[in-house]
Amino acid sequence: MRTKYVLKRILYVIPVSLGVLIVVFLLLHLMPGGPASALLGPEATAEDVARVRAQLGLDQNIFVQLFVYMKQLLTFDFGNSIIYSASVSSMLKSAFPATLELAIVAMIIALLISLPLGILSAVKQNSWIDNISMFLAQLGISMPVFWMGLLMILLFSVHLDWLPSFGRGEPLLSAIGVWLSQGDFSVLANSLKKIIMPAAALGIMGSAMISRMIRSTMLDVLDMDYIRTARAKGTGRFKVIMKHAFRNALPPVVTIVALQFGALLGGSIVTETVFSWPGVGQIIVTAILNRDYPVVQAAIFLIAILFVLINLVVDLLYAVINPKINQG
Repeated sequence: MRTKYVLKRILYVIPVSLGVLIVVFLLLHLMPGGPASALLGPEATAEDVARVRAQLGLDQNIFVQLFVYMKQLLTFDFGNSIIYSASVSSMLKSAFPATLELAIVAMIIALLISLPLGILSAVKQNSWIDNISMFLAQLGISMPVFWMGLLMILLFSVHLDWLPSFGRGEPLLSAIGVWLSQGDFSVLANSLKKIIMPAAALGIMGSAMISRMIRSTMLDVLDMDYIRTARAKGTGRFKVIMKHAFRNALPPVVTIVALQFGALLGGSIVTETVFSWPGVGQIIVTAILNRDYPVVQAAIFLIAILFVLINLVVDLLYAVINPKINQG
C-alpha cells in the first residue's frame, strides 16, 4: 500500500472531525432553552437564570465558548456535566462498553442473518427464496428500529414472558469468564436474555442492508467468465460459490459491514432508550432533555469520531483487498 494514499486518508480525518465538532456545538447552543433553566426549574426567575448562566460561562459569545471548548479538547478534557457535576470522561468511560457490547452482538446477529440470505438470494435468483429474502430485507430497512423494539417487548416480554424488557446483566466477557472458571452458566444466561432483544432489533436492521449488498455483488461475480470456466472444469458447486464467487465479491461487502457497524453504534441511541440499556445512548437522551451541553457534545463527538475512524479503516482495508484503489 502506498504511503501517500495512507497519509491522505489519515489527513482527511482532521477536517471531518473538526467539522463535526463545530456543527454539534453550534446546533446545541442554538436550541431553545438551556441548562440553567433545566437546573433551576420552571419557577426560576430571570435573574436566577442569568446568574447561573454567568456561573457556567454561557453568557459569553458563542464563538468564545467554542474556542474555550476546543482548547479543552486539546488536553482531552471534556469538562464536567452541568446537571450531575461529574466528569464527562468518566461518564462516557463507564457507559461506552455497554454500547460497544450491544453493537458487536448486533453485528454478529446481522452477519448470521445476512450472509446465508444474501448468498442464497444470488444463487437462487428470482426464486421464491430470493423473493422472500428481499421482501424481508426491504421490511427490515423500512421498519424503524424503535418500533421493532417495541413489538419485540410486546411479544416476548408482555405476552410470552420469555425475556426481560429492560436493563443489562453482567457484561458478557465477565459472564463468560464466570462460566468458564466456575461452571456457572446462570450469569451468562441472564446476560444473554437481557441483550438478545436490543441486539436483535439492531441486528435485523443492519442485516437488511448487508444482505442486499451481498446479493448484488454476488450476482455480478456469478456472471463472470472465470465462474463459468470453473463450472465447466467440474469444480464443485459449493466451492465455486464460496471460494470463487463469494471471495471475489468480498471487497464491497467488507465496506458495507464496517459502515453498518458504525451505524449500529449511532443507531443504538434509540434502542438503548427503548430497552433502558445503560450505554452512551441513554446518556445522550437524558443530556439533551436537560440541555447538558458538555455531555451531549462529548458523546456525539465520540460516536462521530468512531464512525470517521471506521471509515478510515475501511479505506485502508479496501486498498489492501483491491490494490488498484491506491493507484488513483
